Amino acid sequence: MDVNFIFLFLDSFFYNLDSLVLQFDFFGGDRGALGSDDPIVKGMVPTLFAVAGFGIMLNLFNSAVRKKMVDQVKLKRIMKETRAFQKERMAAMRAKDQSKINELNKKSAYMNKMSMEMMQMNMRPMMITFVPLILIFYFVLPHLFAYTVAVSPIPLNVIPGDFFQLTCTAEQAADPEHVCQQENALFLWAWYFLSSIAFSGIIMKLTKTSMDLG
Repeated sequence: MDVNFIFLFLDSFFYNLDSLVLQFDFFGGDRGALGSDDPIVKGMVPTLFAVAGFGIMLNLFNSAVRKKMVDQVKLKRIMKETRAFQKERMAAMRAKDQSKINELNKKSAYMNKMSMEMMQMNMRPMMITFVPLILIFYFVLPHLFAYTVAVSPIPLNVIPGDFFQLTCTAEQAADPEHVCQQENALFLWAWYFLSSIAFSGIIMKLTKTSMDLG
């Protein structure tokens, strides 16, 4: 697997990590989810577009911070060097070329240092963007939108257990005390998370902060 794809996914995932943390927090509360009983924005279609709009705006903010704080030229150089090393190492291992493997192993410490520097470069902007994202989740989204924003044709809870639920289960919908009114209803935080992930790659390309070397 391309190492840069992994870093791109991790960057998107950790950018949205606040939504996951808050989801767990709200699911442990009395109401059970992020949202409002009497939201300011009413209706499924306006909510879908509004939440997606928040995801796009926050991604633009994140990309602007990245562009300001990260040396994109240096980052691309490190990524290119790291990918070339990984490809060369994999080719040597497939060919069982022990002399080449030994030669590449001598560069492992240097490449590990480069990988760590690349990770630090990508983590620094998140230290800036994390706080406003938390404030928006606590003081904006809960008042604007309902607990669930759409109905999925299929359940999206691909991870077993209650740890990472994107849609309501039949048991939750049957519970009159739960925020879920319908099976497979999509939680507010989940729609934000999914729409933000979907647009993050496009925005990073447009702002030239993408980690794709292709």
